[in-house]
Amino acid sequence: MSTLKYSRQREAIKNFLMNRKDHPTADTIYTCLREEYPNISLGTVYRNLSLLEEIGEISKISVGSGADHYDGDTTQHQHFICTHCNQVYDIQIKNIDSIAEEAAKSFPGIIESYRANFYGICEACARNNMS
Repeated sequence: MSTLKYSRQREAIKNFLMNRKDHPTADTIYTCLREEYPNISLGTVYRNLSLLEEIGEISKISVGSGADHYDGDTTQHQHFICTHCNQVYDIQIKNIDSIAEEAAKSFPGIIESYRANFYGICEACARNNMS
């Protein structure tokens, strides 16, 4: 694979994601970065997000019917996705590896990695629906 040419805008997108605990959409990233980079285009943001995901620097979280979200934390963790507002939250589960071990027992190949997403209604949406 050839060496990737440095891009100030790509680096800004990566740093933006690394310094956040939420999981912004491309539109949110674009809006926030325009303050520092007024000439950045939404297309540039999408191309760089795709490239960063492809090389494993970030991860993309598809929420179904809503816009994709992006995560700068590439360590093994799970996500909760609200089916009402499409917000994404990190979940840390200590013993989830037992699920991968159980899957490996019923699959003849080699499982190298996995992602687990949990779906439901977040606290804010549940509170608003009860009001």
